[in-house]
Amino acid sequence: MQKEALIHIENITKHFGNIIALNGISLDLYPGEVMCLLGDNGAGKSTLIKTLAGVHEKTSGVYKINNKDVISPTPQKILDEGVATVYQDLSTIPLMSLTRNFFLGREDEILKKFLFLKIMDFKKADKITIEAMKDIGISVREPSQPIGTLSGGERQCLAIAKAVHFGAKVLILDEPTSALGVAQSSMVLKYILQARKRNLGVIFITHNVYHAYAVGDRFTILNRGKTLGTFKKSEISIENLQSKMAGDKTIQDLSDELGENAYNL
Repeated sequence: MQKEALIHIENITKHFGNIIALNGISLDLYPGEVMCLLGDNGAGKSTLIKTLAGVHEKTSGVYKINNKDVISPTPQKILDEGVATVYQDLSTIPLMSLTRNFFLGREDEILKKFLFLKIMDFKKADKITIEAMKDIGISVREPSQPIGTLSGGERQCLAIAKAVHFGAKVLILDEPTSALGVAQSSMVLKYILQARKRNLGVIFITHNVYHAYAVGDRFTILNRGKTLGTFKKSEISIENLQSKMAGDKTIQDLSDELGENAYNL
């Protein structure tokens, strides 16, 4: 029996004046799967992310979350529906503690009454932060340490752990491994697999075919705002996936083009 899609978009378009940024994008995301969105710079990945996250409103098409039409979206409305977006720049505050970053924008979750005031329960907050990080394999000795002392991979994992802790059913990950080394990228990819085991739906945006193929179940390729196709892992090899990202050109084709045009570089 086919599961109900967490996210369903059909023929989504997005125009900025005369510029067509998205032109008929369709995809479904199901619980317990990793959907990889692949494409080079300018393919439309960032616009699609922001449309799904409620930053941009679609120009036309169908957008449903849990089989409900998304009307007049805002980032908060989309988040309330259980769709959390972790952007590449993370929006963390380096000099602020792990705990404060973890509860940034969610301070109401750890408020307690003191006489006629409401104050933050940092003891409770620290405990939650430590446990959430431990769940993803990161040992935190001191949750009051600045988040800037963590590695890039650890900060990405904290942002993902935060989204899961606050009830996300869908994670949209914007190039989470793009600026990371091998070990840190491996840490993030491992947590993506953990999220899938927890039956979350993950949209993994990347231009790194090898990272996508390591964790992905299906792959949607974008090019200049259009979909070039969606493929199951069983239907396509990593070589063919890379070729389609390059416009169905082989490595030899690209090498020949580079040789012919080298004098222009």
